[in-house]
Amino acid sequence: MVQTAPKFITVDDFIANYGDNERYELIDGELFEMEPTGFHEQVGAFAGRKLNVQIDQYNPNYFIPHRCLIKLLGTETAFRPDLIVLDKTQLANEPLWKQEPVITSGNSIKLIVQIVSTNWQNDYARKVEDYALLGVPEYWIVDYLGIGGREYIGKPKQPTITVCNLVGDEYQRKLFQNNDILVSKIFPELQLSANQIFEFAHKI
Repeated sequence: MVQTAPKFITVDDFIANYGDNERYELIDGELFEMEPTGFHEQVGAFAGRKLNVQIDQYNPNYFIPHRCLIKLLGTETAFRPDLIVLDKTQLANEPLWKQEPVITSGNSIKLIVQIVSTNWQNDYARKVEDYALLGVPEYWIVDYLGIGGREYIGKPKQPTITVCNLVGDEYQRKLFQNNDILVSKIFPELQLSANQIFEFAHKI
């Protein structure tokens, strides 16, 4: 993710002008350009496919939208997650949903998956804090290149999936590497190893 030249804009202006443009998100009034690689997109597609199987079998009220923004109320921030699982039974309480795919309440969100890019600090720090405050119950950080800081993924650095589960108003983190089977409270029947995701990321 590469930051463009600084220019403060409001979150409402961002939604109006960039809401349909998947290349951008807004953090504290600053526009960030997102430049995912092909491998990045492979990871997102693979994870989405596996989660959709779980949704079809066990969670009929959940769905993964093609595009979605998360508007943090009281801030000039609108995140654009790589993958988000929503609970359609909660969408009647979303003030913007009928007009545009924008979520403002953590009650509507079951899971967010973020695939780590070059600006990994936002994924491991800023978004962890904001999603916890919003009340998102589960947040995955998929670092298929192992580029996050050692304080987040350990030493030596290696591809890692961090699953954050909300306890109170803070996340408890657990790291999954190699052949570790992911443990998800939202999708307890999921049988998926970290390596399955990492290996798919590099298949051509």
